[in-house]
Amino acid sequence: MRIRKGDTVEVISGSSKGTRGSVLTVDPSGGKVTIEGVNRVYKHVRRGHPKSPQGGRLHVELPIDASNVQLICPETNKPTRTGVRTAEDGSRELFARRSGVTLRPLSPAAK
Repeated sequence: MRIRKGDTVEVISGSSKGTRGSVLTVDPSGGKVTIEGVNRVYKHVRRGHPKSPQGGRLHVELPIDASNVQLICPETNKPTRTGVRTAEDGSRELFARRSGVTLRPLSPAAK
């Protein structure tokens, strides 16, 4: 999975289509990501709960499938597909296919 915590992404399908937000959590085994302000639901809590001692309803973001989001290209400020390429020095890097700009370095290839 090429999405990491803190990345800025845009939702490309579903009821929150077009919404941008920061990634809060990533679950690579389940293929899910939690995005700030997307897929918000009410969670009803009893009195005495640490986050809400008086009880009531809390807004909570639930995970959505990672295939429904795309990373934002820093150069064009639009959603983009991503790819992995090898630099001249042998290191791998994540790049935006829309503009070709490097997004971040990746871990070295396993040999």
